[in-house]
Amino acid sequence: MSRSRLDFEKKIGEVEAQIQEIRDLKHQAEIQGESPEQLARLEGLILDLEHDLRGVMVTTYSNLSRWDKTRMARHELRPYSLDYARLMCEDFTELHGDRLFGDDGAIVGGLARLGGRSVLLVGHQKGRDAKERVRRNFGSAKPEGYRKALRLMKMAEKLGRPIVCLVDTPAADASPDAEERGISTAIAENSRDMSLLGVPVIVVVIGEGGSGGAIGLGVGDRVLMLEHSVYSVIPPEGCAAIIWRDKGRGVDAAECLKLTAQDALSFGVVDEVLPEPLGGAHRDYEAAASAVREAVLRHLLEVESLGPEEMLEQRYQRFRRQGVYFDSLLEDQAGSGVG
Repeated sequence: MSRSRLDFEKKIGEVEAQIQEIRDLKHQAEIQGESPEQLARLEGLILDLEHDLRGVMVTTYSNLSRWDKTRMARHELRPYSLDYARLMCEDFTELHGDRLFGDDGAIVGGLARLGGRSVLLVGHQKGRDAKERVRRNFGSAKPEGYRKALRLMKMAEKLGRPIVCLVDTPAADASPDAEERGISTAIAENSRDMSLLGVPVIVVVIGEGGSGGAIGLGVGDRVLMLEHSVYSVIPPEGCAAIIWRDKGRGVDAAECLKLTAQDALSFGVVDEVLPEPLGGAHRDYEAAASAVREAVLRHLLEVESLGPEEMLEQRYQRFRRQGVYFDSLLEDQAGSGVG
């Protein structure tokens, strides 16, 4: 798979190009029967450059801005839900349709085996090429997508199977067709009914957690985020267009939105930030899937140790604790003894 680079990865690309150039020279030297000393010298150069490369990567990815993180979350080669289903699960059988209107390719779901146990896996799905992106609406689900997801989750509840939700969407579909078919209602019903499901629900933001599109799959006992994913009420460009009438100021909006996984953890919006392979999940699909799999199984064990009523109460309280605000008027009244 060819690698698409972001602008802040320029230095990394230069070092990788040098490594590849010397590898090619070594390969030619081997063909031409060069001396062992010459081959050893080239191998030494490769090892030195690989050491330098790691240092450059650590420095680069430890100092990403919030806008850089946003672009990492949107990376065109980042693994999507079906990639995780393939790599995390022993098997996965996709199920289709909402039984009301149609089958939305922007959300996929099905029965799976994860760590020897039966689960329901459901998540957003973007496309790799132009044709698939159109078919999956760039990961922006329509009402039938959320209704399909809820249908499958209620089926899992009947079967007593825990649910794993993978969130990766810029936002829900906002076209006139989606509005006519009740996109807001579908998201609201998912949020309501997911809060009442009688089986464990683990949510993982694997890329973009955008607006109501993310909330439609985002209610669970545990909410986790990958290191370079984002979670926001609105995409930065949309925020900039509203606040400054200039969507080109997405960089500024990203800073104001505080949308990174690290921000979400500090706010108590998520329970854990999962490490990604150095350079991002798109550099090593298997390592990324392994990290998600381990975390999901670990949190499932914790939630399954709770009784049904305790599980639902903790899920309810988890979201009630969010959105803390400070009211200066009430504080002033309390300090003066008024009230």
